[in-house]
Amino acid sequence: MKSSVRGGRIFSEEHSSRGQKFGRLKNSDPMEEDLTIPLGSNNNNLSPKNDQGRPSAAADSSPSNDASPSPFSKSPWTSHVPLPPGGSADDGVSTNVLIGSLVREEGHIYSLAASGDLLYTGSDSKNIRVWKNQKEYSGFKSNSGLVKAIVIAGEKIFTGHQDGKIRVWKVSGKDASVHKRVGTLPTLKDYIKSSMKPSNYIEVRKHRSALWIRHFDAISSLSMSEDQKLLYTASWDKTFKVWRTTDYKCLESTIAHDDAVNAIVAGFDGLVFTGSADGTVKVWRRELQGKGTKHFFSQALLKQECAVTALTINPDATMVYCGSSDGLVNFWEREKHLSHGGVLRGHKLAILCLVTAGSLVFSGSADMGICVWRRNDNEHVCLSMLTAHSGPVKCLAVEKDDDTIAGEKQWILYSGSLDKSVKMWRVSELASPSMEQNNNNNPSSDDCGAPGPTSLSYAPSFSSQARIV
Repeated sequence: MKSSVRGGRIFSEEHSSRGQKFGRLKNSDPMEEDLTIPLGSNNNNLSPKNDQGRPSAAADSSPSNDASPSPFSKSPWTSHVPLPPGGSADDGVSTNVLIGSLVREEGHIYSLAASGDLLYTGSDSKNIRVWKNQKEYSGFKSNSGLVKAIVIAGEKIFTGHQDGKIRVWKVSGKDASVHKRVGTLPTLKDYIKSSMKPSNYIEVRKHRSALWIRHFDAISSLSMSEDQKLLYTASWDKTFKVWRTTDYKCLESTIAHDDAVNAIVAGFDGLVFTGSADGTVKVWRRELQGKGTKHFFSQALLKQECAVTALTINPDATMVYCGSSDGLVNFWEREKHLSHGGVLRGHKLAILCLVTAGSLVFSGSADMGICVWRRNDNEHVCLSMLTAHSGPVKCLAVEKDDDTIAGEKQWILYSGSLDKSVKMWRVSELASPSMEQNNNNNPSSDDCGAPGPTSLSYAPSFSSQARIV
């Protein structure tokens, strides 16, 4: 392994699951939330802490002296598959390779977002790190709530947190490395104004009421409308809310499911898709009403015992993909009025994240692997199983590779894991299918060549354990 140190910023190029660590973020005034963190600073007080007693904030999963419980033990996806010997790069495909790794001390990686040459990483330390050209570029932190989701809309960065809040950040016009917090959703003004009317309170639990404009449980997913004028937020409180990005006003709140909403994606034709721990994927139709919006239930694409854990739509807006706790990826075709197109079988444990780029579909799983699928019309073939993480793959982000060879579409895939690392992969759409796919006795376009995924020994669909930590 070789590593380089650039002004206190460490990026390690490796082909193993371990790498160099970089400095912790500087301690901050507990009353401040809009801090940009100086690079290369250290703080021994930023050890991971339990966040409101929720299961998703925890300490290192590896054996250590850290007294905090690990998310491995608190997550419903507690069974993990050993990393295969020598499985630090790719499975027999030279064009899909591990090119680097970022290993951090400060916490397990829960969220990623890529925008141009910038990569945003969120962890249970409440810090958001910004990377540029594989070097640490900047950082900022929230006072509370681990960072469960990040979405970028122009100059604004929206982050969803374990404490139920959505924070808005903006790049400074004077210094591109400085990020300032410019808002929190709901805004204090709207919160106070709304609290004056008793009709704005709804019953959220027995003998407990809350304002309808506020999420009272963890934010699980964020999504932007196509025109970036609306922000959608999904929560464990069973609702999704709609916010106007110009003034951060909450336009609508919908009780969408019977259990935690784990994923939301704003799609095509004014449709919004939600996936829940209750085992359903629902479609909602958006209608504009004056200056507001109203979403109506359209149909249920899926009803099953297993929790729905991830949703995504391909760049051409022709396919909707859904990952579940049984390790399966279902998909539906837009041109066929959202009829079921098939099932992708590549994982042995729960799907935790999905992302698409070009003709490729990436699925990250609690089995610590990332399956790379290539779509041709509605047929899918498994190109690789990327294995370098030593913990569940919690989040994925992808951007176009600027070093693409003429005529070849290549992508840089980022994968964040509960092993506290972010891996970087170079993936080509022209890669040949994996050896397992070629040697499979019963080949199928919807199978990655390995034995079918193993369902969890229990059905978490109807319990709080199905919330995706």
